[in-house]
Amino acid sequence: MDKVWLKRYPSGVPAEINADHYPSLLDIFEQSIAQYPDKTAFINMGKSISYTDLDQQSTAFAAYLQTKLGLVKGDAVAVMMPNLLQYPIVIMGILRAGCVVVNVNPLYTPRELEHQLNDSKAKAIVIVENFAHTLNAIQSKVQLEHVILTKMGDRLGLLKGGIVNFVVKHIKKLVPAHSLSKFVRFNQTIDQGSQLQYTKPELNGADIAFLQYTGGTTGVSKGAMLTHRNMVANLEQVSGCLDSFLNKGAENVVTALPLYHIFALTANFFTFFKYGGTNLLITNPRDMPGFVKELSKFPFTAITGVNTLFNGLLNTPGFAELDFSKLKLSLGGGMAVQRPVAERWQKITGTRLVEGYGLTECCPLVTISPYDLKSFNGSIGLPAPSTDIRLVDDDGVDVAPGEPGEMLVQGPQVMLGYLNRPEETSKVLKDGWLFTGDIARMDEEGFFYIVDRKKDMILVSGFNVYPNEIEEVVAMSEKVLEVAAVGVANDATGEAVKVFVVKKDASLTEQEVIQHCRQHLTGYKVPKLVEFRTELPKTNVGKILRRELRG
Repeated sequence: MDKVWLKRYPSGVPAEINADHYPSLLDIFEQSIAQYPDKTAFINMGKSISYTDLDQQSTAFAAYLQTKLGLVKGDAVAVMMPNLLQYPIVIMGILRAGCVVVNVNPLYTPRELEHQLNDSKAKAIVIVENFAHTLNAIQSKVQLEHVILTKMGDRLGLLKGGIVNFVVKHIKKLVPAHSLSKFVRFNQTIDQGSQLQYTKPELNGADIAFLQYTGGTTGVSKGAMLTHRNMVANLEQVSGCLDSFLNKGAENVVTALPLYHIFALTANFFTFFKYGGTNLLITNPRDMPGFVKELSKFPFTAITGVNTLFNGLLNTPGFAELDFSKLKLSLGGGMAVQRPVAERWQKITGTRLVEGYGLTECCPLVTISPYDLKSFNGSIGLPAPSTDIRLVDDDGVDVAPGEPGEMLVQGPQVMLGYLNRPEETSKVLKDGWLFTGDIARMDEEGFFYIVDRKKDMILVSGFNVYPNEIEEVVAMSEKVLEVAAVGVANDATGEAVKVFVVKKDASLTEQEVIQHCRQHLTGYKVPKLVEFRTELPKTNVGKILRRELRG
């Protein structure tokens, strides 16, 4: 496929980046710490931490891992916590020790945690005590050598931290009982580590930085091996796209998506750390009124999220009255951004909602809308610099221009493979191309449009029906808050379209939904069934779980 998208690149965006610009992520950390020592790096629950603070505390944690725990280069360390000040300290500390980060979803069940710890052979875990009972349930089944326990308020200072920890445990009852036999307190590791000798490891681009586990939607979750070079390349690709748009040392980004997810990890933590920005960490974005209150105190210039998060903010009282004068970048990813949400976002904030596309296996950025796009165009944007994309049919043959096909990606951000899974790796990595499982089409300018997930496609009487299209049409109704479309068995047509709807207006009826769809969709795409729900099942990031709705 010709790289027609290069002609559409805005001024200043390079066709290629240097994936070896920095030997490792450590060099990016050190550069920013030297350039922005006194700048605030992170804010959480009203407490801020500077680049110098983060340097000192992460170095202390690295020294503790190396000297006290005896961990060596390549050892895996699991991290199981939401967005707290401890998170960047721990992640940077693990990487600075030369170890490998294993991000763990705090909402995991004991079975899921057991699999991930055993698969990654993690030697240590840093875990918030709210989830210690999950680890407790499987402690005898995993090979962990060290447990580091932290409380929610541990880095908020003595007084505030003490109050937060008391409220979390005794008032809100968010810390289930556990009887972990052996652990050390996180604050203790920083105190002790600051007295210990730190040795910077010899790292190169081929060394693994992250074992980032995919959601396991098709069975057991798999650890994508992301090297330092993969991550550095993706950060250079982001910079290539945004250098003309972002100002070094002057950006304030809202981080509501969990940092343990690859989207926020790269797009928020690492990108804005590289730019000398300030990250506002939101620990519980589901508390929308509380979230809006936090936003009112922070002159944010950038915000990232998924469609459901943006939609939730738009429907929260007080959001429309916030000051958006400094906002210049709103980036949506993780799931399709729906046109009604994007258009309403632009109307209220005065800033367009840019859509990007990525995968855990790509660190994650693959495509992003150009910064000079004036309004939402329904695309996932243009390929990032040094990224090649092909669209192929089921036989692996390139499809004709404008036709949908499976998206294949090639670039320096593509993972090494899945840990311990050569067969799974060989299914998705072939001749240097990553088979994404996503169906897309490309227009004449080089903009890509996700049509749908291969496995989510609905087949009605031999016709392909893509849930994204149905959902976008239903979401156009002002009476609809959220929607998900799935295929259900049908004797006459093989499959039929069913939609699950959360009402914004209680008067909405099944017939109204179907009638609305008839106005905008051809016959076989119109939902046959409508089911109303008070809420839709979602991942921790806010992606709607169609597979759970399919039953």
